[in-house]
Amino acid sequence: MNKTIKILLGSVFSLILLYVILLIPDQPDPPAIRASEKPFIWNQNEQWQRLETQYLANRTENPAKLDSFLTKEMQVISGLLSQITNNSLAPSDSIFKKLEITFFQLAPAVAVRQHFKEKYLNLYSEIRIAVKHQSQQWDMTQSDSRITLYRLLYGMRAATEEVLLQSDSLQFNPALFVEETPSQTPSAELFGIVVHSGDLLVSRGGFEISALISRGNDFPGNFSHVALVHVDEQTGVPSLIEAHIEKGVAIASSEQYKQDKKLRFMVLRPRADLPGLIKNPMLPHQVAEFALSEAKIRHIPYDFKMNYEDSSALFCSEVGSFAYRKMGIQIWKSVSTISSQGIVNWLNAFGVENFVTQMPSDLEYDPQLAVVAEWRDPETLLQDHVYSAVMDALIEKADAGEELSYNPFMLPFIRIFKAYCWTMNQFGNVERIPEGMSSTIALKNQEFVSRFQKLRQSTETKVDQFRKKNGYLPPYWQMIQLARE
Repeated sequence: MNKTIKILLGSVFSLILLYVILLIPDQPDPPAIRASEKPFIWNQNEQWQRLETQYLANRTENPAKLDSFLTKEMQVISGLLSQITNNSLAPSDSIFKKLEITFFQLAPAVAVRQHFKEKYLNLYSEIRIAVKHQSQQWDMTQSDSRITLYRLLYGMRAATEEVLLQSDSLQFNPALFVEETPSQTPSAELFGIVVHSGDLLVSRGGFEISALISRGNDFPGNFSHVALVHVDEQTGVPSLIEAHIEKGVAIASSEQYKQDKKLRFMVLRPRADLPGLIKNPMLPHQVAEFALSEAKIRHIPYDFKMNYEDSSALFCSEVGSFAYRKMGIQIWKSVSTISSQGIVNWLNAFGVENFVTQMPSDLEYDPQLAVVAEWRDPETLLQDHVYSAVMDALIEKADAGEELSYNPFMLPFIRIFKAYCWTMNQFGNVERIPEGMSSTIALKNQEFVSRFQKLRQSTETKVDQFRKKNGYLPPYWQMIQLARE
């Protein structure tokens, strides 16, 4: 009996000792590369308030008067576009500021007179083409180049989407065709858009971490993921090469890509007049062939550190940049910077070490790439805006010093589960705790998701209450305020 008791006591002691050992927390590696820039801030709350006030006034305005105003101001924009198209301009030229102001001032009227919507969207596409062409002459390492591009491309997208969200029914063509950039590589159709081998798809996922990736940047954006298109020369079948946190680099069929929840995506294509493509028009296809081959012949884990110069592991942006770099083209003319201390702290808690890197949203501003088309899901556009507003509010809390915590007493159990996941990962299974993610990071991710979901639910309730009370959806700046509350 005494021997049995001793064995039981010994077992209990061993379990307690193991539990205590497993309680020792991981210490994330400190940031390896820090950014020394400053986050872009619109700082235009008074302007947003004026636009909302104008929208409310327009709802009771004489329709003929609004139509006359819209026709006149759209002609002004067409004149500005003509000047931009026919001249070589510096990014600091005052014409870009005038174009931005005029375009924003049109939004409250277009939101009321929805039959102008298509023309407004087409103007945005024309502006994108003109400004992207101008940027080919700009030094993208200079802040004025980057800021001008951001204000026009991202800012005007925000204006067009406010118009879309204020329509009586969110029914619109999800595909917006921008510029038909020639390509000699094999092609296929995806979401009703013709894509070519070597194209890059930047997209926004429907998950919480997607919101952090898209907004956690010195230039907060709309996209959180990058995939490289490959189209088979013989069969015409498209594949997407992409890196996932859960399984590293993988190859997806078009159906798998569609099933992976997308709120939006954009098709970017290397310009046909790039020196490398003039010499070899099939170069983008060779880039895609290389990436496809790499994904097939070796297991490439996900790069949680976000070090785009180390190809032993790859995060989503690296899949495209690594393959193109191998073929002599360096995409991301201007690297991404993350200098907000709150975002640095939170991303570092997830294992990120490099804060001068390549973020998905910033690929849009590379002058080597043309915007071919953009796709937005009408059913989830509002969700996209709410997710971004919630994330912006959480980032403000992070900047104020709020950290990502976790329940330390759960750490031993998660570590045991992590060991199981690691074993299953070796056999090719995709488990809840992916390869390369520590148990501590898994718990912090769980805390982040929980915190995000709670704020999302309360914000959605407030958005619905706002709509019922005021008769229209709150614009984005109001959504952020609702999330703050």
